Amino acid sequence: MAEFFLDYGLFLAKAVTVIVAIGIVLILVAGLSRRASGGAGLEITKLNDSFRDAADAVRRTVLNKAAWKKYAKAEKKARKQADKTVAEIDDPRRRVFVVDFKGDIRASAVANLREEVSAIVSMATNADEVVVRLENPGGAVHEHGLAASQLSRITERGVPLTVIVDKVAASGGYLMACIADRIVAAPFAVIGSIGVLAQLPNFNRALESRGVDFEQITAGKYKRTVTMFGKNTDEDRAKLKEELEDIHVLFKGLVAEQRPALDVERVATGEHWYGTRALDLGLIDSLGTSDDYLLAAAQDADVFSVMFKGKQTLQERVLAAFESSLGRIVLWFEDWQRRNIFR
Repeated sequence: MAEFFLDYGLFLAKAVTVIVAIGIVLILVAGLSRRASGGAGLEITKLNDSFRDAADAVRRTVLNKAAWKKYAKAEKKARKQADKTVAEIDDPRRRVFVVDFKGDIRASAVANLREEVSAIVSMATNADEVVVRLENPGGAVHEHGLAASQLSRITERGVPLTVIVDKVAASGGYLMACIADRIVAAPFAVIGSIGVLAQLPNFNRALESRGVDFEQITAGKYKRTVTMFGKNTDEDRAKLKEELEDIHVLFKGLVAEQRPALDVERVATGEHWYGTRALDLGLIDSLGTSDDYLLAAAQDADVFSVMFKGKQTLQERVLAAFESSLGRIVLWFEDWQRRNIFR
């Protein structure tokens, strides 16, 4: 009898596990489907209002009722006067357009970036400023090269461009950052990694041991060099190394062109540095966070967040969710390593 209840309990636990898993999948699919119903387009938010509302929420809590009413009345009068002054003059307040770019290996956010840049350059002048809050650990060369080209569209029109790095701008991320007229980074932001990397496993010996042949037919001597399944030769590796060196030369050339005062050979070793050290090396121009920078800008400028939301397919959203989860796992592992190193 006891064995029956034990088997039944195990069966019940398995059934509950399957039902919960199915429920989670259904909830995920339903959530992704709901997101798909929203149309694509630009979202413009005036951050001055958000900053003011946040500050007022704190004041309303900490001030007594009389003090709050006095402050609110004075603030309303000052705002009304400021709006009147702006309306009376021909030259309005300076504008700061804020764009967020969160990179992945494929720089998939570049699709939205090109829409945001197109919207901004259609009306921004050299009296305005574009601020890109960049978080990008790097990835595919051609994808990040396109992202950098999108930022070049801003500077080529004479609009000042500032890139602010709160966490990381490495490899392809720094390729984008160096386009800016000014780079600001947090003291412990990861900066640099001016280098090129290619790596892949090779299963040739495993296939041969199981009697599996791999056939690869090409036209053109270097159509395919290093491969995952065929037998790689020293000539294949040398050719890949040559291609990587060519990309590295292009990378260094762009950095040198954009930041002529920087000792490129000193920093183009593939190493990365934290913000404080990056400032000493000339990789960035100043230390700070995007929060402080935008709060200061809001004192004498109208600050607008510009965000384009594209319509993704279900497959794209599932893939993006998977990549995001994988990224979190990698970041968690790196954080675990650092905690153990500095413990």
